[in-house]
Amino acid sequence: MNWTLLSFVIVYLIGTLMIGVWAGRHIKTTSDFALAGRNLPLTMIITTTFATWFGAETVMGIPANFVQGGLNAIVEDPFGAGTCLILVGAFFAARLYRMNLLTIGDFYRQRFGKGIEVFCSVAIILSYLGWVAAQITALGKVFNVLSAGEISEIAGMITGTIAVLVYVVIGGFLAVAWTDFIQMIVLVIGLSVIAFFAADLAGGADKVIALAGSKDLFRFLPAPGFKNVAFFIAAGITMMLGSIPQQDVFQRVMSAKDSRTAQRGAMIGGAAYILFAFVPMFIVTAAIVVMGDSVLQMAADDYQKILPTFIMGHMNLFLQILFFGALLSAIKSTSSATLLAPSTSFVENILKNLYPSMSDRQRLIAMRTTILIFSASVLAYAIAMKGTSIYELVSGAYQVTLVGAFVPLVIGLYWRRATTQGAALSILLGIGVWVLFFPDISTLGEAFPGQLAGLIAALIGMIAGSLLPQWVPNHHGHTHHLAPR
Repeated sequence: MNWTLLSFVIVYLIGTLMIGVWAGRHIKTTSDFALAGRNLPLTMIITTTFATWFGAETVMGIPANFVQGGLNAIVEDPFGAGTCLILVGAFFAARLYRMNLLTIGDFYRQRFGKGIEVFCSVAIILSYLGWVAAQITALGKVFNVLSAGEISEIAGMITGTIAVLVYVVIGGFLAVAWTDFIQMIVLVIGLSVIAFFAADLAGGADKVIALAGSKDLFRFLPAPGFKNVAFFIAAGITMMLGSIPQQDVFQRVMSAKDSRTAQRGAMIGGAAYILFAFVPMFIVTAAIVVMGDSVLQMAADDYQKILPTFIMGHMNLFLQILFFGALLSAIKSTSSATLLAPSTSFVENILKNLYPSMSDRQRLIAMRTTILIFSASVLAYAIAMKGTSIYELVSGAYQVTLVGAFVPLVIGLYWRRATTQGAALSILLGIGVWVLFFPDISTLGEAFPGQLAGLIAALIGMIAGSLLPQWVPNHHGHTHHLAPR
């Protein structure tokens, strides 16, 4: 076990805890806890949106998929994920910011009523299980590698979860924003330096690029054919559109000091994410040049360990500290955001409907308590799903919001004739059709992607339900078409 390296990691974790304690002194209301007082400047909006996306799958999952299948295998992330932030900035940020909402679920309540609010909020909360589980899984792998196997992956998951949990519970989104800002500096500098030395070990960047070219890793478009194109489109839109109705994205938009900052921050953050995601891909490709056939042997066990193993076996202590600092920054920034977001949605859009007389202080206590409960639940889920790839955990998380929450959001914002009945039918058809494509239920998913079928059904349901005679009353108790506020 490398005690020096492990000591640096522990000091780094303690440092982030101290930031959480400092931020906690400034938390007085639920708005402070959930949105950092809606006063963050452009620089922090960029870093916190970038940080939310740049997680375990970007450093460990995406590179592993890239060296196995090329750019075509990672259309969902980073290309779809980064484009999501650009779309949020271009078409959603300003409109949502002006509505002065605390959660994305508040939009569904204002536009379609409490029933749609609850259903969409449940879908959003459930979608976080896979995403947070991926970060916890990565934390377990990091501690396992750092301790040379003496700390099991499960023990590492528990340790890492506690480390993140403390500063999120104490400091809320203000702690998340400040730690994101610091951690992204560590991440960008650390991975950039690692990439430079990795290229040197491989004999030059040209050797790395040549290897990628020889293995046809730069091929992006799918092979001709309806099925191939359909699955390619489905993979691209899963995170591109399914991530738009997400509370963590919404929090970053709402925490900006003004609507223009919200727009620019999301768009710049998304573009930066796509570009910088190529850095870990480059490092892993360099690892193949350096390590040769041993990488293929490692692939049979766990492809996601290639990068940590390469760093530990071929770089000095200073570079190891830089790498694990960058890796922990990526994991912690994403996991902190994904612990806070669903807990906020649960309290504001579900619990508050059950107990409408809750005071602001009671809601704040409920948010902190919910974070603890959600963290324990996700930790149990991550342990149960141990062995599932980080990339799969993340990519599967957004299908439920794609088919259940995206259409009511975008149509509700841009079509004045959209009604509560249309939103209800959209959710029913979208999720219903998506479930029909599950492999345990039918073989339909082998011929056509279920999330794309669900999205099409959701769109049809919204349009048909809004244009047909209205049987479902809106939140004013009437059944005629209504215009958005």
